[in-house]
Amino acid sequence: MLVRMDLARIIIVETGDSQVIILKERDGERHFPILIGINEALAIDRRLKGLKTPRPLTHDLMASIITELGAELEKIVINDLRDHTFFAQLMVRTNGRVVEIDSRPSDAIALGAATGTPIYVDDRVLREVWSETEENEP
Repeated sequence: MLVRMDLARIIIVETGDSQVIILKERDGERHFPILIGINEALAIDRRLKGLKTPRPLTHDLMASIITELGAELEKIVINDLRDHTFFAQLMVRTNGRVVEIDSRPSDAIALGAATGTPIYVDDRVLREVWSETEENEP
């Protein structure tokens, strides 16, 4: 089962190596952080704010390729967690079928941020990460 999530926060600390995005369950209280790189955090932030660059950056290029090929980024699914690393898939609809493309969650979210593409997390992954999050919260 997939659980709908929202991008609740982006925490950018330019002096740190890792940035954080917080995903929150749309119809619930569960939430969890994902550590990402500064470039991905800035890309997500820029695309959410609709800021344009003089030339397309990687996530803009990927979005243009999908659109120009007549496809649509239907949803983002965070489908696995192994050794504290999240895995995701882009679900791209093209020619009446859905193609699943392996992706890092940060790249998937950066790509979908400008279009409001829905984010889902596999319930198994959410249960696992939520139990870890609850143990670490005061």
